[in-house]
Amino acid sequence: MSLRDITVLARSATVTGLQPDGPVARPLSQPASQTWSLDVNLEGSGTNLTGIWECEPGSFERHLKAAEVMHILCGRGSFTPTGGQARAFAAGDTLFFPSNTIGVWDIEETVRKVYVVMA
Repeated sequence: MSLRDITVLARSATVTGLQPDGPVARPLSQPASQTWSLDVNLEGSGTNLTGIWECEPGSFERHLKAAEVMHILCGRGSFTPTGGQARAFAAGDTLFFPSNTIGVWDIEETVRKVYVVMA
């Protein structure tokens, strides 16, 4: 592999070019939180999805069938799995979500994360 095959997003906490994705799918607060993303095509990753995702403050349900790893670049909030305790997170934290994790996001300050979804 040569350096030209490597994607570098310099200062990814502030990189521009994220595309609007619209509101979260299952909002619990109004107005619904808006989201943006920048998909990064990672050759050789199969059907896994990678990129940067950003979400404004608010609450919403999460139900993603796939496992996901995320690193929080900026912002803060908490995630409460159904039947579990709230887990606070902030910039610099890395979260590992098993497949079929259901629960509620509470975003207190706009969150930007790097994600890998195991599709």
